[in-house]
Amino acid sequence: MSALHFVWQAAAVLVGGGLLGLVYKGFDRKLAARMQARIGPPLRQPFLDVGKLLVKESVVPKDAVGWLFRAMPFLAVVASFTVLLYLPWGPFPAVLGGYGDAILVLYLLAVPALAMALGGFASGSPLATVGAQREIVMLMSYEFPLAVAVVGVVWRLATLGGGPVFSLGAIAAAPLWAQVGPLGVIGLAILAACLLIVTPAELSKIPFDIPEAETEIAGGLMVEYSGTYLALFYLADAAKTIAMAALVVTLFAPYGIAGLLGLSGAGAQAVDLVFHLLKIFVVMFAAVTTVRVAMARLKIDQVARGFWLQITAVAVAGLVLLVLDRMVVG
Repeated sequence: MSALHFVWQAAAVLVGGGLLGLVYKGFDRKLAARMQARIGPPLRQPFLDVGKLLVKESVVPKDAVGWLFRAMPFLAVVASFTVLLYLPWGPFPAVLGGYGDAILVLYLLAVPALAMALGGFASGSPLATVGAQREIVMLMSYEFPLAVAVVGVVWRLATLGGGPVFSLGAIAAAPLWAQVGPLGVIGLAILAACLLIVTPAELSKIPFDIPEAETEIAGGLMVEYSGTYLALFYLADAAKTIAMAALVVTLFAPYGIAGLLGLSGAGAQAVDLVFHLLKIFVVMFAAVTTVRVAMARLKIDQVARGFWLQITAVAVAGLVLLVLDRMVVG
């Protein structure tokens, strides 16, 4: 790959991912409003919000650790957009697919949450400190079932001789559903369900928006951020939302439809890319929009206990079923 081709692909993924994230936020707010019998804001509202924040003054609290408070929004946005470069996009391989794998993606997905927590601690605000503490507890809670789901898929693919199994490109190229037996299918379905439950927690959406909780701690770890810094966190959240949904699609639904339609060449790539983006929207609608409309905010002890015990136990059960499938099917 030439340097110019690499730069072009990276720019397309980064700009496209950011725009897609903002477009999704518009649909999320509109659809949530419709489900609550409201009109809701226009679809372009996230773009208007970012534009307004970028021209407003960025205030740094007097008691804040200035350099840390200013640096964390940049760290969050860089990490969130970097994840997009390690994910395959339908028929197109990941831009940095040869330089990282699923484990690196898991680490990168944790960075924005850590950046928000450090920014909250650095602000010097008691409300932000409470929000940051909640963010850290929640991060430690959902990371284990998330890791079990990813490792379960990777391990089963490795037993089938699926090449560089930690590569997301290899996982997308060899969907497991058709390669495992009935026990394996059930195990994969359980792991997929666990990942869908982890998704709103990873994105701090209702019922897992405890670190921000406007009615309790007035925005929590974001309470002191304004202007450009708040816009950067907003963009980081948009990119991370797309990245998390794309990870779910890559692990459990990497199929295209161009072959079924008898298409080939550039037309097939275009159709498969559109289908891939449609699957991402479906995942986000099911795991984020519907859940945040249907549920109320949980308490931090409920989240920690739920992820450490129930969700982790379910994820391990899915992993055990994959092990049994390996023993039965081979």
